[in-house]
Amino acid sequence: MDMSLVAIVVSGVVVGLGAAFTGLGGGFLMVPLLLFFGFTAQKAIGTSFLGIVLIAMSALFAQYKLGHVDYKLGILLGVGGVIGAQLGTHLLEHVSTDQYRKIFAIILILLSVSLFLKK
Repeated sequence: MDMSLVAIVVSGVVVGLGAAFTGLGGGFLMVPLLLFFGFTAQKAIGTSFLGIVLIAMSALFAQYKLGHVDYKLGILLGVGGVIGAQLGTHLLEHVSTDQYRKIFAIILILLSVSLFLKK
């Protein structure tokens, strides 16, 4: 097996662990990894969504078995997320990969600080 394929599969395992542990969907890990592998921001995000769908379905099944799923809330969040995803995809078309890296880094820093300071 090609070493880059091994690296991608291992990255997927790491993302799956991170997504299942944090509930953040995996994109916060997968997108930077794909950028590291040389993908454009648009390709990294689009590709990550396919991986996230598979990871999310697996994590949803595991959480369902443990009784940790609020279906009404999840569906409502999903409806809002579908609308936001359509808007975000169109906005992304106007952002270069370099700009995206900076925006993504700022979002991660703000999220980290917020989580760190929250009691």
